[in-house]
Amino acid sequence: MERRLAAILCADIAGYSRMMGVDEAGTHASFKAHRSAIYPIILNHGGRIVKNTGDGFLLEFPSIIGAIEAAVAMQTLMAERNEHLPADRAMHFRMGVHMGDVMADEDEVFGDDVNIAVRLETVATPGGIAVSDKARTEAGRRLAVSLVDAGPHRFKNIAEPVNVWTWAPAGTDAQEHTPEDGPHLPGQYRTAIVGVLPFDNLSGSADEYFSDGLTEDLIHALSLQSFYRVLSRNSTFAYKGKNVSTRLIAREIDATYLIQGSVRRAGNKIRVTAELIAPEKGEQLWTGRYDRDMGDLFAMQDEITANLSAAVAQEIYRAEASAPARSPNSELTAWDRFLKGLSHYYHQTKTDCETAIALFKEAIELDPALSIARAYLALIQIQSIQFGWIPSTRELWASSVSLAESSVRLDPRSSFAFSLLAYLHAMQGHYEAAMDAIKRAIELNPYDMGARGVLGICHMVIGDHRQAVELFSTAVQRGNSDPRYQWGALNAFSHYLLGQYDASLSWSRETLYLNPNHLQGLAVRAAALAQLGRAEEAAQAAEALLANHPKLTVERHLRNFHWKNPADIAHYREGLLKAGLPFGKLALVASASKFAVDS
Repeated sequence: MERRLAAILCADIAGYSRMMGVDEAGTHASFKAHRSAIYPIILNHGGRIVKNTGDGFLLEFPSIIGAIEAAVAMQTLMAERNEHLPADRAMHFRMGVHMGDVMADEDEVFGDDVNIAVRLETVATPGGIAVSDKARTEAGRRLAVSLVDAGPHRFKNIAEPVNVWTWAPAGTDAQEHTPEDGPHLPGQYRTAIVGVLPFDNLSGSADEYFSDGLTEDLIHALSLQSFYRVLSRNSTFAYKGKNVSTRLIAREIDATYLIQGSVRRAGNKIRVTAELIAPEKGEQLWTGRYDRDMGDLFAMQDEITANLSAAVAQEIYRAEASAPARSPNSELTAWDRFLKGLSHYYHQTKTDCETAIALFKEAIELDPALSIARAYLALIQIQSIQFGWIPSTRELWASSVSLAESSVRLDPRSSFAFSLLAYLHAMQGHYEAAMDAIKRAIELNPYDMGARGVLGICHMVIGDHRQAVELFSTAVQRGNSDPRYQWGALNAFSHYLLGQYDASLSWSRETLYLNPNHLQGLAVRAAALAQLGRAEEAAQAAEALLANHPKLTVERHLRNFHWKNPADIAHYREGLLKAGLPFGKLALVASASKFAVDS
């Protein structure tokens, strides 16, 4: 059993049993949503989840600074999220933080110092943090927040009293989102048609305006996508208040997917439920529920619309990618070939990506005006380079940029096309062009969280890494798991360049969990371990990287990095070399010669 020094954070929710007694399913769903929202913060500070409990969790951090800063960040975010909830539904974490010697057995940790963290959590105020004097002393003046001395406390089964320091959050302002108008691609580029049925008003007639307004906003938000057609308000509002089956509605308006939902008001609280269905199959593809305090009605309506559109759009992509072709195999259209390629793309393996590339090319040959196929072909080519599946060449980069530019010309209203163009410009060091393109993408679709994340990439390449981390984390917190966006690897790089190596390791671990052979994930992991002075682990990481990518050298790897700040490149190069990766071909030859002489 291993022993190590660690920082431990324990958290639970004040009044959780009472909330479960009132609304068991709703309380559990809300807790899971809050836990998902704060998960990126844990990774950003180098932490890991040791154990999830019914109403809380136990975390381990390699640094006490990271543990306390993570606790503060989580409680600050929770305070913001609770602003949107009525007082009786707000969830307040209590957190305890301690450090000391722990025993580790597989993924579990044990010992008196773990028990002290658990006991500290019980004396924290709801929404606050209790920190042991030992942890506070170790953190010293490096903490950016002030702690208040709460005096000595005696805890059950802990021999000596523990001096406790506390922290409580200040208020923060919620961000508002303002939608803008924008048309979509011509209908012949898609086969999926989406209908948004009027949301049922389950309250009094006075609230009819809200349910109708939410439906109209969702129609608008979804229409900003370029992947499918969204039927107008007139097509679906004709069924308001009518008891007609969804299958019959879908046939009458020729809809592939329907979205239906309800709005219920109780006092100062609004509950919105929604579901995405495939009527012909009778399948429920997605369901969601949002509980909000009335507060600023328009801001709350915008927030619910943003969450709904982001969740629904992603599920439609996945459903279409897995749907069977709508034409006989001998008569596959360009769109059918694109969808087949998309289904392979979602598998994220080398073989599937090779198949997807071939299918996207076939789609473009059949219909040179199919903008989205051009965009995906450009994206998958560059991602295959970054994953280490195909070699990087000037021709391939030039081909991808050309595809992205033609995608924008063919579909000037596609936020995805502009996001992709911005991404490629950023990767090549064309910083101003990248910013121009991504601003246009966000103007076209303010609800596109992928575009917000690409804005983070633009900030990362110019050296604004803190802003990049904030944007990447926002994209992750919205539940965006689309493989178009590699938030884990990007977060790993930004944290590395900030010198936050533990957080970089957490994000690279997340990346490698999804794709164990991810070249950039393997590389930044080796560099971060080396910078932490964990030489043996860094050497093992470098060995794993070279086992997967035997021709890789630092010199060749860095050719694909065009960060604006030379110090960022030097910083990354330093970590790779410290890990033991060969610089160039001469180093490889010299190493081979030395091995021959030694043997």
